[in-house]
Amino acid sequence: MCGIAGFIQTPSIGLSQTDLVNMGDAILHRGPDASATYMSEQVGLVHRRLSIIDLSDAGTQPMYSDDNNLVIVFNGEIYNYLPLRQTLQDKGYPFRSHTDTEVILALYKEYGTDCLAHLNGMFAFAIWDKTEQSLFIARDRIGKKPLYYYHANGLFAFGSELKALLTLAQIPRVIREDAVYDFFAYQYIPDPKTIFTDMHKLPPGHYMIIKDQHCDIQQYWDVSFAQQSDLDEAQATVYLRELLAQCTHSRMLADVDLGAFLSGGVDSGGVVAMMAQASETPVKTCTIGFDDERFNETEFAKIVARQYHTEHHEFSVHQDVAKHLEHIVSYFDEPFGDPSLVPTFFVSQLARQVVKVAIAGDGGDEVFAGYEKYSIDAIENSLREKFPKGLRQNLFPALAKICAKGQHTFFRKGTTLLNSLALDPAMGFYLTNSQITDSQWQELVKPEFAARLGDYHPAKITLDAYDKADGPDHLAKILYTDLKTYLPGGILVKVDRMSMANSLEVRAPILDKTVIEFAATLPSKMKYNNGEKKYILKEAFKPLLPDDVLYRKKMGFSVPLATWFREHIKQIAAHYFFAHTTGIYTYFNASTIQQWWDEHQANTHDHSHLLWSLLMFQMWYVKYMQD
Repeated sequence: MCGIAGFIQTPSIGLSQTDLVNMGDAILHRGPDASATYMSEQVGLVHRRLSIIDLSDAGTQPMYSDDNNLVIVFNGEIYNYLPLRQTLQDKGYPFRSHTDTEVILALYKEYGTDCLAHLNGMFAFAIWDKTEQSLFIARDRIGKKPLYYYHANGLFAFGSELKALLTLAQIPRVIREDAVYDFFAYQYIPDPKTIFTDMHKLPPGHYMIIKDQHCDIQQYWDVSFAQQSDLDEAQATVYLRELLAQCTHSRMLADVDLGAFLSGGVDSGGVVAMMAQASETPVKTCTIGFDDERFNETEFAKIVARQYHTEHHEFSVHQDVAKHLEHIVSYFDEPFGDPSLVPTFFVSQLARQVVKVAIAGDGGDEVFAGYEKYSIDAIENSLREKFPKGLRQNLFPALAKICAKGQHTFFRKGTTLLNSLALDPAMGFYLTNSQITDSQWQELVKPEFAARLGDYHPAKITLDAYDKADGPDHLAKILYTDLKTYLPGGILVKVDRMSMANSLEVRAPILDKTVIEFAATLPSKMKYNNGEKKYILKEAFKPLLPDDVLYRKKMGFSVPLATWFREHIKQIAAHYFFAHTTGIYTYFNASTIQQWWDEHQANTHDHSHLLWSLLMFQMWYVKYMQD
């Protein structure tokens, strides 16, 4: 796990070795153990190393092929590299290290771009071919590892984070305004966009080849829900359990100390159980809690920790939020609004004190339908079937407007439900996912900004993914949509930035490509069964976890956000809202922001999620547009 960056330039650009080193230094936190560069007149590559496998100097990057023609910088882990290495050795390829990096080089030499079909892991890497004068860049299938790039005006530059690109004076910082709307709708900016014009994300499951300043991007992987498994429930349960055990075991290979995140939920609990079964020593586990018992899962984590005799570590988030918030948020170099970034930072910080690699339960909700929104969506679809389309479209919006006048949570939920029922299932799912309603956006946005956006609406991102899905039913289509949007854009960005901020590698066995592909073949009723979310996953973990963990109400990695704004972060939030005149005020009405703030402080309305999005955007703006 590391940080990578580099560029290809035309002679007029004039980037130097110093520029290359600065790009690497900007992402030092991703790899504090070592740094090295490759520099020619045209190309620069830099690598920041977090040493996990083969800690010797033989693992230093940039790494060269045996004939010195290929140069690679690589961020990630390849979990099947040992059998791949053996196959390549049998073909006559020599190896000078015990790294997975060298295996990628040999694979590329043997198969070219088809090497990606052989790799199972999380990765973003770049390979410079001196003979062909081309750069090959690839990103893993589901987007665990990031890759950003800029391509304009005779310069191609890339990096693990935007920070690396922002060190180059040749790259302008111009805000992409439709991405601002995207952020407030989703709390992240979906790929391939970034917050900046002319800077982009390479989408998951894609590669790119840059030659003569021409950039060709191709998709090499997608997940299909069209082919349905012929396994019955009992067979599927056994197969899934065995598959998860294999994927967990493959992620326990490391030359450094290794542990696990343990939240108290099904996913992380099952992963820890499988780690304990495969380990000869107690598994090191780490848990984050809150003073507010509504958000505290530590007692459930302790149940699993005691059952498997783990070496357990806990940390409680108290007043530390305000003290550390600016530091935590600074690691996101474009606006990011998931409040669970805070506990994710602290659990990563805690884990890094005892291990260098942590295994997590990420992906269970997206792959096996674990979120509450899937239940809400199922209820809405059943109600859609009970009412004629004309009635829903004509009457329900009017009823929603009446509901919107109420101040109680009941009326807010009723407004959302009625508006959603008036829409088709795909648009209804967007509304369930969206963090801001159209009416709230219209109240917030300045007329001149709205005019510049024209008819653009963030729903297009959800609808495009939904329309591309080949699943046989609505649940399959929305699972595909989340795998293509929310998972790589939200969950995996949060985990990557907060773990890398602490120089910690995080591995996720449930997001192994074999698990994702197998789960996609299972009928929806095995995932969401009569109101039971993650049904088949719970069945697979049933021999390993107690019912108190398996069947309790999902809490998620939530934070007491409403209380924070009235207490712990009130002072710092007020500073960012009312001591600045740019940022949010470039796009939004000051009177609306003041009104939402006052109503929240008076406890007449809960505007915490809207205020949090505004705060995250403002903190980003001050850090990256004014510093």
